[in-house]
Amino acid sequence: MKNLRRFTLIVLAIVTIPFVAFKYDDRYFEIAKNLDIFATMFKELNAYYVDEINPNKAMRLSIESMLKQLDPYTNFYPEDDIEDYMTMTTGKYNGIGATVSHRDNKHVVVMIYEGSPADKAGMKIGDEIVKVDGVDVVSRKGVDIGRLMKGQTGTTVKMSVKRFGQNAPLDLVVGRDIVKTLNVPHSGMINDEVGYIQLNDFTATAAKEVKSAFVDLKGQGMKKLILDLRGNPGGLLNMSVEICNAFLPKDQMIVETRGKVAEWNHKYMALEAPLDTEMPIVTLINSQSASASEIVSGTLQDYDRAVLIGQRSFGKGLVQTTRDLSYNTKMKITTAKYYIPSGRCIQALDYSHRNPDGSVGRVPDSLKTAFKTKNGRTVYDGGGVDPDIKTEVPTMAAVTANLIQKNVIFDYATKYYFEHANQKPKEKFSLSEAEYQDFITWLKGKDFTYSTAMERNLDNLEASAKKENSLDLVQEQVKSLREKINQGKQQDLIKNKEDIKEQLEAEILSRYYYQKAMKFVAFERDKEVQEALKLFKDLPRYHAILKGGK
Repeated sequence: MKNLRRFTLIVLAIVTIPFVAFKYDDRYFEIAKNLDIFATMFKELNAYYVDEINPNKAMRLSIESMLKQLDPYTNFYPEDDIEDYMTMTTGKYNGIGATVSHRDNKHVVVMIYEGSPADKAGMKIGDEIVKVDGVDVVSRKGVDIGRLMKGQTGTTVKMSVKRFGQNAPLDLVVGRDIVKTLNVPHSGMINDEVGYIQLNDFTATAAKEVKSAFVDLKGQGMKKLILDLRGNPGGLLNMSVEICNAFLPKDQMIVETRGKVAEWNHKYMALEAPLDTEMPIVTLINSQSASASEIVSGTLQDYDRAVLIGQRSFGKGLVQTTRDLSYNTKMKITTAKYYIPSGRCIQALDYSHRNPDGSVGRVPDSLKTAFKTKNGRTVYDGGGVDPDIKTEVPTMAAVTANLIQKNVIFDYATKYYFEHANQKPKEKFSLSEAEYQDFITWLKGKDFTYSTAMERNLDNLEASAKKENSLDLVQEQVKSLREKINQGKQQDLIKNKEDIKEQLEAEILSRYYYQKAMKFVAFERDKEVQEALKLFKDLPRYHAILKGGK
């Protein structure tokens, strides 16, 4: 109660500053007036509401509701979440190095960082955490298990876990240390000439990791590079600038930011000598490549430095700046839009003009503007970065999607790992026919069901027929169709064997190699990688694309 009164007095003190400073500015007057209204309202609620009000929770909800009206990237970080913010920007945190997911009322380890305290202590993907330092996290509702596991370097945490094949829980004592997440989980040679760098994030060491991988691969004989930005959500703008600088001449403009505050408008230049300006590069992107990923891919495209393969990128052309607030809190504010060298901004969603229902729409094609790359190729703003060679978005069969969504693939990989713990898969790992049949046999003992789009359409048809009292007209046909669908579903595991195997293999590999599992995946089934390899075999076509040809 005392804290709430103190908060109210502070707000009132702020808003009762003499309005002389604001009398010539209606905007500042409106801000002060509404802060005063809010503070007095909160005071009345505190005094007369029937139950006690939690001031921290109420303020947090008020702030989040206000920011929600702006864009998804303007966020408030209370003191309790500062460590999460630091992890996002630096890629480091104090903890044990395990990612835990809550599913089916269980806290399950879904990823472990190689060499982390969790890895050294013997924790495994698939372990179910039941106690943390004696706290029963199964029966206790609303427990934040991540915070229980995090702590200062040098301290320890006692974990009790259920493990596949073990009847009794295992007790593990795990040290806490600085855990570093990798921006480049995998790099390597695909063949004698083509190198591959997978970039998953843009935290503070991203550029250093990319440059190190590039130099290492060049030492192995790399003459062509595939830079994989698929699924990369972005991160620090300066990291994208440094990575572009590695492949572009010094003094080239990489990206420009423009916002309301003039002194924050800035042109980011290539300040260092590049690593290589001639090597053929293919950059892979998809709909989840965003922000800093789009700066790298769009800038390399604008300078005709790389051929882009994949699908249109996400379309986030906004820049955030972090501002320190009182009581060790922070706010990340969208302060500018960024423009890549051709002059285009790739922001796809218009948050400033919302629809009546509060939703936001994409920038319509009629408002998009054409720009030119260095070689005169036409590119457009307002819709993400379009690849030079488009590939189809892989469609996933209903059975495969449901096997993933219902954690069946995950659970089988756990079983496989503990039955083959001492048999590490080699490169280009592939499940044998006998192993796939073992999966099918194991699945029969599980309560696995799923519905297809056709079944849901039939459900809707039946519901409509019932409303119109005409079910008897279609009932026989619907029944016949359902029987045919069920017969087809019985063959789904065979018809979609290759796709299901690919998901199984990736999940199994993660149990042995964690984030470096990509190193052991067979690239033969990767459509974008295969398209890149095909292009590298036809360098005249590669150069023709960059010059504006087909």
